[in-house]
Amino acid sequence: MSYPDWFVLVITLAIIILYGVYKSRTTQNLDGYFLSNREMPWYIVLFSIMGTQASAITFLSAPGQAYTDGMRFVQYYFGLPLAMIVLCVTFVPIFHNFRLYTAYQFLEKRFDAKTRTLTSFLFLLQRGLSTGISIYAPAIILSSLLGWNIYWTNIFMGGLLIIYTVAGGARAVAYTQQLQIVIIFASMFIAGWLVVKYLPEGVGLFDALKIGGAMGKTNVITTGVREGGGFDWNDKYNLWSGIIGGFFLALSYFGTDQSQVGRYLTAKSIRESRMGLLMNGLVKVPMQFMILLLGVLIFAFYQFHDAPLFFNQTQVQKVQASTYGDTFSKIQDHYQELDQQKKNLVQSIVASGTTEISNVNREALGRLNQQRDSLRTEFKALVVKPEVGGDSNDANYIFLRFVLDYLPKGLIGLLIAVIFISSWGSIAAALNSLASSTIVDIHKKYINKNLDEAGDYRVSRWYTLAWGVFCIIVAQFAYNLGNSLIEAVNILGSLFYGVILGVFLLAFYGKPVKGNAVFWGALLGEALVITLFLMNEHKVITLSFLWLNAIGAIAVVLLGWLLQIFLFNKRVTY
Repeated sequence: MSYPDWFVLVITLAIIILYGVYKSRTTQNLDGYFLSNREMPWYIVLFSIMGTQASAITFLSAPGQAYTDGMRFVQYYFGLPLAMIVLCVTFVPIFHNFRLYTAYQFLEKRFDAKTRTLTSFLFLLQRGLSTGISIYAPAIILSSLLGWNIYWTNIFMGGLLIIYTVAGGARAVAYTQQLQIVIIFASMFIAGWLVVKYLPEGVGLFDALKIGGAMGKTNVITTGVREGGGFDWNDKYNLWSGIIGGFFLALSYFGTDQSQVGRYLTAKSIRESRMGLLMNGLVKVPMQFMILLLGVLIFAFYQFHDAPLFFNQTQVQKVQASTYGDTFSKIQDHYQELDQQKKNLVQSIVASGTTEISNVNREALGRLNQQRDSLRTEFKALVVKPEVGGDSNDANYIFLRFVLDYLPKGLIGLLIAVIFISSWGSIAAALNSLASSTIVDIHKKYINKNLDEAGDYRVSRWYTLAWGVFCIIVAQFAYNLGNSLIEAVNILGSLFYGVILGVFLLAFYGKPVKGNAVFWGALLGEALVITLFLMNEHKVITLSFLWLNAIGAIAVVLLGWLLQIFLFNKRVTY
């Protein structure tokens, strides 16, 4: 990056940090450190909810997801608005009326201590692993920019985040997320405008969308039905998996994940919490649509410009320096020939002035892109050779590569700052929630029940530090996940969220079911989810990860009822 970019980057990050420090003044107890003394208005709650969910992974990986797989990922969020309504009716008033610090306290009131501890443990495991992946996302950027070793970069980035979170608590998180969201939206809009501006003369937004649509990138709605008939249960993103699986995932994430529950427990009333959640349900889908649309525009942009054979330049340099350098040169030369043919064809399509792309041109463009994709696959096979030992997934680098190669000086620094601050907001909220659940659900329950307010505050900061170190360690193993980061995080969440949600559904709606039945139902349900996931990974069955959320929740509910009736208490009383 240039000096102006570094200047913009440092200034933007410094403003965020100073603003957070300024706003972090609060009472030094659990209410102040974790819940901002329960005095946040609804719009701060909204920004905090959005900022917690919209991590660096969202802005770094989602455009690459659309570039490679189209916009169908947006269907993943179709169940969100419905989930927000259910949360506002059921979850929010109960959590507020009980004056909880964590969602899991309610489970002990409803069931018993072991059910509370198990559910809290599942949350801590899932959120700790996911946060480690979230630390890895901005570390990718710094590593690419400076050529740093990714492991030391994870330590550096994680260390900054630990300092930021330990010092500020929930109040700093909430107020900085407000500023972060404003900067993020403005920057992403500018990036999209520049993509269109950099298209060749005479080529506009609708031309870009026409090209993207011809290549199947504007596939916003897909049914999941195979061409020969029958539903494809392994289809990751379609209308039904989005509405049903997405509903269960959103209900669990926003209703039982402390990183989100802690955001709306900061509100000063039930009404303020509800307003923040409902507005999130209205805003999130169009927000994600626009981010994915940016990926489609970048795809169209590269139809007119030279597209890299592989977007992660570090991996390209590894292959060049290996014994496969000559093979790489042949692949690269062939790829550039196809790229030129593709550009010529696209230019002729636009020059024809027709509003629709003919079937002949559509098929020709499709063949060229398929040939280019085949060469990319050949190159990826070289990347994972033992002599190279690289990462074959470059979806996380597509947007970053475009930013570094084409955006003007100064704006590059701002876009990089956006990715940094979005990661800070979500990771800080996650560390805050991990610490709150640990001290409230574990430490004060089993280790020291008699802490005073000063002790609560001191130990909470130590737990924040400890979880930060744990997440840095996880980040060191996130190097070669085989998925885009946004998919990896959602897959990980789907392994636990459904089961946790099932426990809460029984708590709210299964009054006759008691603690023992729920506890063993949750353990069996988690075993079922993990088994199905492993069977899918080994191609024994075909099942998209989104369905695991519904399966986990339904399994726990059914198992809880059955165990209560047939094992723990044959006569169920209401």
